Amino acid sequence: MALSTKLELRQSQGLVMTPQLQQAIKLLQLSNLELGEFVDAELERNPLLEMADANAGGPETRASDDPEPRSRDQEAPEAAEGETKEEWLDLENGAAERDPNGAIDTEADAVDPDAGDPQVSAPVGDSWSSVSGKSGGTRDEAPNLEAYVAEEISLQDHLTEQLHLAVTDPAQRLIANHLIDFVDEAGYLRGDLEGLAERLGAPMELIEETLATLQTFDPAGVFARDLGECLALQLKDTNRYDPAIAALVENLPLVAAHDYAALRRLSRADDEDLADMIAEIKTLNPKPGLRFGKTTVQPVIPDVFVRQLPDSSWLVELNTETLPKVLVNRTYYARVSKTATSDKDKTYLVDCLQTANWLVKSLDQRARTILKVSQEIVRQQDGFFTHGIQHLKPLNLKTVADAISMHESTVSRVTSNKYMATSRGIFELKYFFTSAISSSHDGEAHSSEAVRHRIKQLIDNESPDKVLSDDKIVELLKFDDIDIARRTVAKYREAMRIASSVQRRRDKKAALSPLQQAT
Repeated sequence: MALSTKLELRQSQGLVMTPQLQQAIKLLQLSNLELGEFVDAELERNPLLEMADANAGGPETRASDDPEPRSRDQEAPEAAEGETKEEWLDLENGAAERDPNGAIDTEADAVDPDAGDPQVSAPVGDSWSSVSGKSGGTRDEAPNLEAYVAEEISLQDHLTEQLHLAVTDPAQRLIANHLIDFVDEAGYLRGDLEGLAERLGAPMELIEETLATLQTFDPAGVFARDLGECLALQLKDTNRYDPAIAALVENLPLVAAHDYAALRRLSRADDEDLADMIAEIKTLNPKPGLRFGKTTVQPVIPDVFVRQLPDSSWLVELNTETLPKVLVNRTYYARVSKTATSDKDKTYLVDCLQTANWLVKSLDQRARTILKVSQEIVRQQDGFFTHGIQHLKPLNLKTVADAISMHESTVSRVTSNKYMATSRGIFELKYFFTSAISSSHDGEAHSSEAVRHRIKQLIDNESPDKVLSDDKIVELLKFDDIDIARRTVAKYREAMRIASSVQRRRDKKAALSPLQQAT
């Protein structure tokens, strides 16, 4: 067969993901915090974008009447010929609008919205600038309030401050600094002492002596190598570490198992003294280091609000506080494009305009899609909102996607990292999508989340003398028309961190015993 070169034309169809389409898909799955960070980055990058005035009424538009974008510290694309830097600064500060010939347009509304009314005089009296000791300063020179917030002290910093006072020997200070680096956030010593001694060339006796000194530091219990030593250090700090309670600390598994017969034998104490010692151990802190360096927990901000109307219907509305109000300043684009002479500047401005328009459109489409999906979820799960979790129905992505004429992947992205505030609490949108558990009498299927709730109810209401096993729970669920396997009950129980029937029986009996009542 001879080889030859030839040209062929083929026509085919294919799905191409444009950068704009990729951006729109990316925006769908972002949380409100991630979306805010993304929009802030776009505002810094694109000079044609601006944040809408929070006090202005009416819906967001894609054009602005302001001559230049607000809150923009970005440089000009490139100053045109004949335009000085001073003219550009005046333009950015909103002082005046100049044409290429230098004429001033007195009719331009170029007032900075953040600068206040120019006809209103400054307030008389103390100001932030006078408090900070700056004379003649403007409001822009106000001190940073974050500079007055006390810095949070870490556990290592707290231990180092005590080291300067407690240890004076240079060799021990060197060892102590290494031991402080070995302490984790809970206050436990996680390093290898023998390896440290070999690395520093120090005798093991000196390492142990330094560690004994560090174990007297505040908070009590730090530098412990295990839980027993941590509790022992705290008891020694309060002068309560006697031989009887030491026997309990050395046998913590027996304390956890409520084996009081063995504990009485080891501690040689009666029931009353044993109860007092166990109660004292329970008051100790197993992780003393967590008092320092606490991280601030970010509260969940709902994206959707659901409330009931007087006619018992449900109103679904978006949380406008989480929606970035971004506008495209076309007036600013029209003015700057007149001064752009090079092809590079013109291409840059056109790209910025297209990107800004697409971003505003994508944000609007994202909000509409979230609202549309949320409304369908509320319609599908009306029983949950009216009667509670026991009426939660099985629901999958395809059901919602078919109802609102969208693809399943779109619904999946919309429900990721989005939260709904209801009268029953704040729930992630994915919470309402649960698998189905068949009925035992060919009835309507049950939601797996509702079955979990029913299992928890049965366990919470069980009596100490009749603790329910997993097999017994299966039998009781069949009376509720729920067909479920024992291994599924065990899986749901472990997911809810509920102990087995053996452990629950032991705990409930211990709670009813005189020893446990004394504690």
